[in-house]
Amino acid sequence: MADLAKLAGVSKITVSRALGESPLVTLETRERIQALARKHGYKLNVSARNLRLRRSHTVAVIVEMRPSSGRTMWDPYPLSLLGGISQELTSAGYSVLLTTRHDAANAAVQAADGLILLGQGVHQDAVKLYDRMGLPMVVWGAESAQDSHIVVGSDNRHSGVSVAERFLSIGRRHPVFIGNSDHPEMAQRLHGFVDELAGHGIKPLLLQRVDWTLESGVDAVRSLASRKVHFDAIFACSDLLAMGAIRALVELGLSVPNDVSVVGYDDTPHGASFLPPLSTVRQNWQEGGVLLARKVLALIDGQPVASQMLPTSLIVRAT
Repeated sequence: MADLAKLAGVSKITVSRALGESPLVTLETRERIQALARKHGYKLNVSARNLRLRRSHTVAVIVEMRPSSGRTMWDPYPLSLLGGISQELTSAGYSVLLTTRHDAANAAVQAADGLILLGQGVHQDAVKLYDRMGLPMVVWGAESAQDSHIVVGSDNRHSGVSVAERFLSIGRRHPVFIGNSDHPEMAQRLHGFVDELAGHGIKPLLLQRVDWTLESGVDAVRSLASRKVHFDAIFACSDLLAMGAIRALVELGLSVPNDVSVVGYDDTPHGASFLPPLSTVRQNWQEGGVLLARKVLALIDGQPVASQMLPTSLIVRAT
């Protein structure tokens, strides 16, 4: 702390307050000291300070997702991602510390050589929190121009385009999008979907749904029916949403896909075994996990690293 104070031209107590986000230090000074701390690898705990000249050979994987009965931790997301991460890190001789945001201040997390963040979704404040830790970090999600960190994700915009192309090819002209447009990845899917349809003079209906559950899909279709909305296609931003939508359509006496075509997202085992088998968009979770690990290891080694989006594929089944 004394070294950092000397570099910044301030007292040690000012450094302590700045790194602790104290309002007693001006925003400009806080940001200047925090930037110096990141540059010189300063970390606010004893264990991490002792590691300044050596590595812990641990990468912390922080999962922001809140599991529920409708969306569990053993779904392909995040389980398949974690499999790819663990495989790559273990092969490189690193330990994996799996934790949640609540333990971000834990000494073991701060002593890690790098961070991988999963499931931040609409919670971009989480990314900013971890950015302040000054550790090499890679995030799973949607890339944006404002990013100051490395992102690995899927080409969500292209997936939206591919679903729109499929609907157009089978003569669907009244599509509905079900998802959370505040979520960056879903927003990109929506943009691709909307832009492709706009080229054919079609404007889809957006049904905003925060929960990615079967019940939410049922509720979405029932709301369409109650308002007597005419629609002939549904693009749902998760397989659970899509399966819930199909359940509600059957209850309403509609045939899938004769009356309404449905496409989900994520290509889950449940969707593949659903009746009728669900058409969906496949993401390569395993490769995504491997890339997350490789990129954080490269950052730890001081190598140049770029964000990367993986291709998606439309899996056409019976819906």
